[in-house]
Amino acid sequence: MPDSSRLPAALPPRLYPLGETAVVLEFGAVISEATNATIQAVAKYLLAHPFEGLVELVPAFTTLTVFYDPWQVCTAGGGSPFEAVAAHLRNQLAQLPAIGASRETGPAVEIPVCYGGEFGPDLAMVARHCGLSEADVVARHAGAEYQVHFIGFAPGFPYLGGLPTELATPRRASPRPQVPAGAVGIAGAQTGIYSLPTPGGWQLIGRTPERLFRPEAANPSLLRAGQQLRFMPITAEQFRHWPAAR
Repeated sequence: MPDSSRLPAALPPRLYPLGETAVVLEFGAVISEATNATIQAVAKYLLAHPFEGLVELVPAFTTLTVFYDPWQVCTAGGGSPFEAVAAHLRNQLAQLPAIGASRETGPAVEIPVCYGGEFGPDLAMVARHCGLSEADVVARHAGAEYQVHFIGFAPGFPYLGGLPTELATPRRASPRPQVPAGAVGIAGAQTGIYSLPTPGGWQLIGRTPERLFRPEAANPSLLRAGQQLRFMPITAEQFRHWPAAR
């Protein structure tokens, strides 16, 4: 866990506009736990001290996008809404070194996964690529603790940091036309979970019976950026009888 007494050297970030309704804060180009902790700390602070016109914060691997309503942003001296928001953000960021990096505490979210077979058609290939047995791949994948870096690609799809380096595997040469919802995959040095049936080129090693995206719920995404996560191996029988809506 990063030192809570100070934030990493990625501050101050580079600010640039995204269209006419958003500002992007870019914290360097290195994907790391420290960068993610900084982004979470900045997001937490901005939500606790919102400016007039703030709409939404969207974290990613190395950026935090701040969406705003330009009609509600108070401008001074005839400046643009972007200039007003950027000035406010720079002022807020100047106070951040005393806040410290942010990481959620408490138990990790457990996601059940049935590995291999019909649920993980690429598990054998991943094992061969890594020089491991299929059982070793499962043990290492389920034995690690992950952090949700951000939700993207599809609604509810979590990009997870923390994949053991020995499990890094390239994407498939040809993406599948459709990957089932709940599929757990590996792509390079990251792992993730398909939240909806979509095309995809990740190596599929298992599947969870949990629904990661629930449009009928007040909070549609089961996971959120900053959460800690662990995978829990289950059998095919447990998968088929897993309660669909816990």
